[in-house]
Amino acid sequence: METTSAALHLGGVTKSYGATYAVRGVDLTVERGSTVALLGPNGAGKSTLVGMMVGLVRPDTGTVAVAGLSATEAVASGRIAVMLQDAGLMPGIRVGELVRLAAALYAEPFPADEALAMAGVSEIAKRRVDRLSGGQAQRVRFSLAVVGRPEVLVLDEPTRALDVEGRNAFWAAIRAYAGTGRTVLFSTHYLDEVEGNADRVVMLAAGRVVADGTPHEVRSDAGVSRVRYLLDNEPDADTGDAIDVLGDRELVLSTARRGDRLEVTTADSDELVRRLVGSGLPWHGLEVTPPDLDDSYLRLTGAAAATGSTASTTHQERS
Repeated sequence: METTSAALHLGGVTKSYGATYAVRGVDLTVERGSTVALLGPNGAGKSTLVGMMVGLVRPDTGTVAVAGLSATEAVASGRIAVMLQDAGLMPGIRVGELVRLAAALYAEPFPADEALAMAGVSEIAKRRVDRLSGGQAQRVRFSLAVVGRPEVLVLDEPTRALDVEGRNAFWAAIRAYAGTGRTVLFSTHYLDEVEGNADRVVMLAAGRVVADGTPHEVRSDAGVSRVRYLLDNEPDADTGDAIDVLGDRELVLSTARRGDRLEVTTADSDELVRRLVGSGLPWHGLEVTPPDLDDSYLRLTGAAAATGSTASTTHQERS
């Protein structure tokens, strides 16, 4: 087993199911104390990678190390824990009893009461597991994942069943846990959660890493901006008019109406504004906004899925 000081290291891992590749030669190193968002559409390979990290999936080729151990050794020693979005909970038992049973499996666990408090479920410790709401069950899963004091915590869609208040409270708990020097890797479809909670984004498509960097770096990888403007005396202007007036279908990637404004997505906002100024149209209220993670996600994963490209964008040497 490769010795590494990293929290997680996947070296050239591949996995196929019949003729279908789920993961294609992924190299990923996660340093200790970092919080990493793993993003990608359904079928991108996220679940397969998570399975490799916790020893549930054996790669066809490549190596997996967790804190310098094999995945199975890391799970057995409590170095890594995973919170799966649909993991079953033992029925017919109270929440507090379940967490105490889980704590007894580890050599140096958190006290059960502390793990319950971290997950915000102290008040329902005496409630039967089969009487929990979806959000409550999700917080109990988090309590079970952290009670063993894992060095690496993997979260699969952790806030899916939570309301806005519950999501905010959950991420406060995650930030507190990561603040103790532990490593957190999470997958989510709520891209707004990534900005304030991840210091690194790894984006997958078609089994490959297509972007890897800070949220700011990955946003920039989209290479697009949005230009919005109003047209005087043209309240019903069609979005197709923007392409006709600006005269370049490669410059105009997409158009949409946003209330009374026309919105144009472009890879070259400077050139688009120059053409708009020279168009003679009675426009005003010009806004140019940089790309966000939604833009990056759609552009990078969509392009990779459509072309099967092996190209990826990384911003840091991680070895």
